[in-house]
Amino acid sequence: MPKETPALVDEFANCVVAQQQAIARGDATTGNDLARRYVAAFKALRLRGDSGRDALAVLLSDSRSEVRVMAAAYLLRHCGASARSVLEVEAQGKGLTAFGAQEALKRWNEGSWSLDPA
Repeated sequence: MPKETPALVDEFANCVVAQQQAIARGDATTGNDLARRYVAAFKALRLRGDSGRDALAVLLSDSRSEVRVMAAAYLLRHCGASARSVLEVEAQGKGLTAFGAQEALKRWNEGSWSLDPA
């Protein structure tokens, strides 16, 4: 049975957080597994069209910076200015989340971003 949209949004967010925790422990294998899970959740949301993307967009205001950044990175094409704003703010920080925001903006600006093709 396919997951409902809210469950996919939760899966995306929870896997992003768990991946960060795995990376902090030096557990790359678990981190990679969790990345595959949040990518799969995004792909399932994308199959729902803009309504799936809109559901994920609630994470742009999540209390966890790593969740905001990952959602923004995937939603750059769909949410434009609001996703860029999240990434620009977070890119000013330090650490892995800031680096991720910087890289997403870099790829977007150079035209090589491809997380959610049109």
